[in-house]
Amino acid sequence: MQKTIVLVVLVTILMVLPAFGMTYKSTYPTSCSELWVAVKDVLSNPDNYEIKQNDEAKMHAEYGVRHSAHVNVSGALLQRTNKVTLVPKGSGCEMQVVSNYSGWEHNDQGDFKKRVDDALVKTPAPGQAAKPADAK
Repeated sequence: MQKTIVLVVLVTILMVLPAFGMTYKSTYPTSCSELWVAVKDVLSNPDNYEIKQNDEAKMHAEYGVRHSAHVNVSGALLQRTNKVTLVPKGSGCEMQVVSNYSGWEHNDQGDFKKRVDDALVKTPAPGQAAKPADAK
């Protein structure tokens, strides 16, 4: 009886933990409309992401991360829908990413941010030529 209660409590905890995804905030000196172009470019890669919901007006998207495989069972159980929202901050923009999973074999939030940073370098601002990816 006691083992059953402990098992039920552990399973409940594993199911509830993903609901408490962390919100990661990164501030960019660019406008949200420019950053949104980079975010959409990153999310358009079907090898990495599956867009579940997209709201252009609110600059918000919900997406699933595609992993080739999870090394452990908890990784597969904790994988949930991630969210990105852009919020104007002065003359810049804050990217808020809610990521429910990060483990030793995957870093969903960190991978997404790096891809957005890379896309932002490649995405030209209105009226400008694209920058080479290796330019600093």
